[in-house]
Amino acid sequence: MLQGHRTWIFPSKPVILASAAVGGPFEAKGALSEDFDILHDDIWLSQDSYEKAEKKLLEQAGEIAMEKAAVKKEDVQFFLSGDLMNQIISSSFAARTLGMPYLGIFGACSSSMEGLALASLIIDSKSANYVLAGASSHNAAAEKQFRYPTEYGSQKPPTAQWTVTGAGAALLGQTGQGPRVTSATIGRVIDMGISDPFNMGAAMAPAAVDTIEAHFRDMNIEPSYYDLIATGDLGKIGHRIASDLLTEHGLKIPEDILTDCGLLIYKPEQPVIAGGSGCACSATVTYGHFMNRMKRGELNRILIIATGALLSPISFQQKESIPCIAHAVSIEM
Repeated sequence: MLQGHRTWIFPSKPVILASAAVGGPFEAKGALSEDFDILHDDIWLSQDSYEKAEKKLLEQAGEIAMEKAAVKKEDVQFFLSGDLMNQIISSSFAARTLGMPYLGIFGACSSSMEGLALASLIIDSKSANYVLAGASSHNAAAEKQFRYPTEYGSQKPPTAQWTVTGAGAALLGQTGQGPRVTSATIGRVIDMGISDPFNMGAAMAPAAVDTIEAHFRDMNIEPSYYDLIATGDLGKIGHRIASDLLTEHGLKIPEDILTDCGLLIYKPEQPVIAGGSGCACSATVTYGHFMNRMKRGELNRILIIATGALLSPISFQQKESIPCIAHAVSIEM
């Protein structure tokens, strides 16, 4: 099970039976709009708060994934989910609606792969037949909590990123057809002293590099093993820093293999500044776009490294720097 210092090998190779991606109106105009199961034209989703809208996004993603797999929620043993809201209320309130045993997790934007890694561990140990893993974020809710309400109209610096409004979910099982989770490398908390909440890419890049290096060291494989290696939401700034750091450390990954979900999800003309971010960034791109590419035979082996900035409004106000983490999960056909 454990290989090297911090990588789990899953001998049974848990199956992603089905996955789903749900997004908002800005994502509907993005580069990957065709890979979403539902795209809403209303950022409120007919709710009376952004937080309730995010909860609904997560509920929909989970329900669609189960519907695709033809698995009833009564047959799912555990629901693992995380988000950016204080006390992960989007996930907890969605779990209330879904009505299944629930394990709430928080890894900020790394929550998508943290959830997938833990779900795979549960399935591989035969502690469950079915596990649902999800993650969500909402642009307006995240802006209100971590920075300024969008109605305030504050000017953002060139390093800022756009939080994805959406949710992604995957239903894992012991047997069946679909991409399989083969390993997961758990990240360490890395803090390089950056304290600017508008420069998440630079803050998270070293954590991504640390986990990528650990994965290849533990697995004793080369980057060429994978058809695609994607970080979660480093955006333009963080992706460039991560690529440079990897090269400096002797692990040069070709540009056509190393990419970032925050660079893929939106079109160049959209005003996202440095790219996409948020728990839903890696969740929707992985559970929508990448899963579709794997099913079409375009990708056979992928490594997703979801990155998270573990700050809070309290820690920022207390002048703390931003501790970051990244979790890597390998998925193969």
